[in-house]
Amino acid sequence: MSATGGGRRAAGDEQARRAGAESGEHQTVTPSNRQTVKPSNTRLRLSLLAIALLLAAGAPFWAPLLMRRMAFFRVRRIEILGARYVTPGDILARLHVDTLASVWNPTAPLVERVATHPGIRSAVVRRKMPGTLVVEVTERPPIALVPTPSGFRAYDERGVALPIDLARVHVDAPVLAQRDTAILGLLARIRTGMPSLYDRVSAIRRTGGKELLLQLETVPVRTMLDVTLARLTEIAPVEADLARRQLRASEIDLRYRDQVVARLP
Repeated sequence: MSATGGGRRAAGDEQARRAGAESGEHQTVTPSNRQTVKPSNTRLRLSLLAIALLLAAGAPFWAPLLMRRMAFFRVRRIEILGARYVTPGDILARLHVDTLASVWNPTAPLVERVATHPGIRSAVVRRKMPGTLVVEVTERPPIALVPTPSGFRAYDERGVALPIDLARVHVDAPVLAQRDTAILGLLARIRTGMPSLYDRVSAIRRTGGKELLLQLETVPVRTMLDVTLARLTEIAPVEADLARRQLRASEIDLRYRDQVVARLP
């Protein structure tokens, strides 16, 4: 009986569902049945991240402006590197940095002022925290010594007299009879490309027109003003050959094309 009754109820339910489907009935979802979604914090987080990135990107611009006002970063020490002929006092005078200056002040004006010194080719200014400026200079080396009424003066490759105190600094350079920019340029090329030969040149002078006489420590060398470094390299093999034969030249002549003349005493 129970089984039969259950079957009738199941059949009745099935008939009711079919009737509902045929009549087009459907379930409606009321607002109370919908799931509500809480507002996301993603947009806020992205905004904060964007602000942080902007601050970080702008730090090189606004941070120095802020730290420039702090007494902790005032200049208390200046280190000078690379200066051999120029005195530190000359560099400090051109820097013109007072005790209220900050290491975060722009360094470009300092570089420009130091570079105006005739004996300095270039300069770099770096910061060393918290209160030190490091000034590294590249000097214009003296190429030759030229006699003047007041004594010898050191000249660079441009023919500019360098403010070097020869009583304070030893300058080992060839002696030039007079200021001659062409010869100074030649000596500068020899100094850069053949430093060992440059060290052997004690004096150099014109002997007429474009002919030169280089006085080496062991032998004079005659050559032309437009002599190349490759041509000057031929001096050493000739000297070596003479030494093997226990001979010593009184003069070496490079004026003739494709020839090296070694004159014996």
